[in-house]
Amino acid sequence: MSKLEHALTDMLTPAVEALGFELLGIEFVRAGRHSTLRVYIDHPDGISVDNCADVSHQVSAVLDVEDPISTEYDLEVSSPGMDRPLFKEAHYLSVVGETVSVKLRMPMDNRRNFKGKVLACEDGTLTVEVDGVSYQLAIANIEKGNLVPNFD
Repeated sequence: MSKLEHALTDMLTPAVEALGFELLGIEFVRAGRHSTLRVYIDHPDGISVDNCADVSHQVSAVLDVEDPISTEYDLEVSSPGMDRPLFKEAHYLSVVGETVSVKLRMPMDNRRNFKGKVLACEDGTLTVEVDGVSYQLAIANIEKGNLVPNFD
């Protein structure tokens, strides 16, 4: 996560939790006038459109007061969906045995993209098996990670 995403997570977590939801993570996608602030929320009972609207209203109020983003952007509040984004070590720990897709900030073994089975997650390191080879990836080096849906 970028510094801005960390700051936004710290700023918005209390507002989201006050509504009874978990703030899974935040993505800020810079694209000039069409930048997007995406806020992922979750709840054990699932997420409805009304839940997203409630959180959007609350988050908008906080962002209007704090004004942490100097450029124009669209706010999106979303459930994690089937290809659940993974932001924290605890998220990776919860999907041990599942397949994930990971993009690194800095390449490892001349590659940035890894898609494979999570073998372990501990002490800030994600162990992923890709085509029979195990890779140990620093979670701090992961730019983006998602669960790969299994339809079997």
